[in-house]
Amino acid sequence: MNFPNPLIPGFNPDPSIVKVGEDYYLATSTFEYLPGIPIYHSTDLVNWDRIGHVVDREGQIDSTDVPTLGGAWAPTIRFHDGLFYVAVTDAMARGTLVFTAENPSGPWSDGLVIEGAIGIDQDLAWDEDGTAYMTYSGLDTVTGNIGEHGGILQVRVDLEAGKAVEEPRSVWSGTGLMFPEAPHLYRHGDYWYLMIAEGGTERGHSVSIARGTSPAGPFEGNPANPILSARSTERPIQNTGHGDLVQTPDGGWAMVLLGMRPKGMTRAFSALGRETFITPVTWEDGWPVVEPVILNPCPGSGKFEDHFADSELDGGWIAVRRFPGTFASTEKNPGRLTLVSDGTGLDDPRPSFLGRRQRYQVETISALVDTGSSEEPGSAGGLAVRYDEAHHYSIELNGTTLTARARISSIEQSWTRQVPAGPLELRIETRQPESGAGFGHLSSDTIALQAVVDGELLTLAELDGRYLSAETAASFTGRVSGVFASRGTVTFDWFRSEGREPH
Repeated sequence: MNFPNPLIPGFNPDPSIVKVGEDYYLATSTFEYLPGIPIYHSTDLVNWDRIGHVVDREGQIDSTDVPTLGGAWAPTIRFHDGLFYVAVTDAMARGTLVFTAENPSGPWSDGLVIEGAIGIDQDLAWDEDGTAYMTYSGLDTVTGNIGEHGGILQVRVDLEAGKAVEEPRSVWSGTGLMFPEAPHLYRHGDYWYLMIAEGGTERGHSVSIARGTSPAGPFEGNPANPILSARSTERPIQNTGHGDLVQTPDGGWAMVLLGMRPKGMTRAFSALGRETFITPVTWEDGWPVVEPVILNPCPGSGKFEDHFADSELDGGWIAVRRFPGTFASTEKNPGRLTLVSDGTGLDDPRPSFLGRRQRYQVETISALVDTGSSEEPGSAGGLAVRYDEAHHYSIELNGTTLTARARISSIEQSWTRQVPAGPLELRIETRQPESGAGFGHLSSDTIALQAVVDGELLTLAELDGRYLSAETAASFTGRVSGVFASRGTVTFDWFRSEGREPH
């Protein structure tokens, strides 16, 4: 099959997939963003639609106070006996959770805490008699090191009582690389296969596999391990790993996995973070053989436009550590988006920021922003592109004052201009850096903070995009771009994004 790659672009890491009849369902990590754990649907493994989220209400995941990188880690989606399951780590909060639903579009259950299975990247599998096995990466609760105690662990679990029914046992430690994680257990032919990620989720990321005659092992490693890695190669897709196997519509096999698209002369900076990719798999001598991941972006451009005409927000909007409905409304001023700030800004853990995943290497977002017509004088808000609370660029309107701002860890810089009173179109343009002498072409991209003033495009700042990349921000997420309110009440008549892949 000719797969598009990335399969699901932008911040969509740690994919897990399940085939039910002729339908495919895929889940990805969301960390501190809500709603959490999107569910994507396809019938051909090529075209995907987001049909809902596992975490769509308070109480399912405790993201209120989790640090950056906390929240929903590495879900596994499975189907058994008429029910969909998602096993996930609520990192730094509730712990190991299992959600269930009769329909993958929701509603999903409140989430059952599984006692006695302390770790990350939980997988679920069932043997012939219905016994449920949870396989996961051991996590030292003191040091936080992955795989420190026995590598990949496994327990039989009671999914009604929410507890392990035995002590965890080590089933495999991989090939000796750091951070054995992301286990998935499958029955194929005469064997049970245990597939894991190793080497960390950075450039050393890889996939290895072992097999045995029982779901509990013992497992024998594939002599050809790792079966997939891009390390020390010039491939445009790096960090490949954290895979999940699935049968294709034509009867073949494929692996969905995470990867990154680093840019710049040294290919050191990945603006969009960890994305979902796919690659073909064949079976030889009882082992899966995985093809290198080939870059094959969808042609043309992608457009999104929201005039906020519906009473509910489009499902692509996400917020940080709280649900969008706590500060955003399309009903307060029908036909407009209204954001209400509680005094927090983009530097804070829970900003009044409503964003969308950046999906293209070249992308422009724009919105018509009104801070002067609200009932609260001194309101301020605008557009932002965000990695986390310490790494973001923004352009903000406060009455007749327009401010562009860059926050990079402990370093901050701003640029200010006066503009006429009234609503103003703000823009953030992401483009490829100009080639030539100097260090500009080392970067992933250039980000311009702009406004349309009296019909003319005004650029307040052009910034180096490498500082909003996964490698610099050290984040597991990706760029999220959108609207925010930093003070008072701010309204937006419309929001647009348009992106494409560079030529």
